[in-house]
Amino acid sequence: MESLILQAKEDTPAIVLDKEANKFSLTGVSLPEDVKEFYAPVMTWIDEYFQSPNPVTRFEFKMTYFNTASSKIILDIMYKLKDAIEDGHKVEIEWGFFEDDEEMQEAGEDFADIVELPITIKEFK
Repeated sequence: MESLILQAKEDTPAIVLDKEANKFSLTGVSLPEDVKEFYAPVMTWIDEYFQSPNPVTRFEFKMTYFNTASSKIILDIMYKLKDAIEDGHKVEIEWGFFEDDEEMQEAGEDFADIVELPITIKEFK
C-alpha cells in the first residue's frame, strides 16, 4: 500500500499515513480552505488501510490548532478508528498537546468522550 505523506504548510497539518513504517499521524495546524477536499485522500487511505491493517495501529494526533470544520474531520477519523476496533483490529490513539495548552488537552478529552474511546492524552514539549 502506498504511503500518504503531506508536509505541513501554514494552514494544513503534516500527515503521515505509512503502513510499512507503521506510522500514522496528524501534526500541527488545520485550517484548510476546503476541509473536505483536503482530507478526502486521508479518509480514503484510512478506509483502504483497514481492509488489511497492521497487527497494531497507533494513531497520533499532535494538533496545535484546528478550526471547527477540521474538528469535524478529526472526529470522523476517530470514528473510523473506533469502527476498526469494533471490527476486531488493535488500534491505539494518542492525543498530544503542548505543555500548558489546556485547550488542546481538553479537545483530546472531549474527543475521547464523544467517540467513547480510550485515548492516551499526552503532554509534549
